[in-house]
Amino acid sequence: MWTNEQIKGKILHKLTRKGKFEHSHTTIENLPKGFPPDLKGRAKDMSEELIKEGILYLKKTSYGKQVAISLEKKDKIMEYTGEFLGME
Repeated sequence: MWTNEQIKGKILHKLTRKGKFEHSHTTIENLPKGFPPDLKGRAKDMSEELIKEGILYLKKTSYGKQVAISLEKKDKIMEYTGEFLGME
């Protein structure tokens, strides 16, 4: 069973691998991709929580919501990513 922190960690790990920092962004609909079908809803919810926490930067565009990682919260980003990478 995945914890909320592990789900957030997977989302952040995915974005860091793809270099989605500050001005490089991706659509918010891409974030649940790669999760098992039963976790996609929770992944979407955790994406919204990451925005509320200020870890993900939200950019509203004419073609939809876009997100990127905010570097101001790198300690929290490392904590969440560590939770995900520490899974067995």
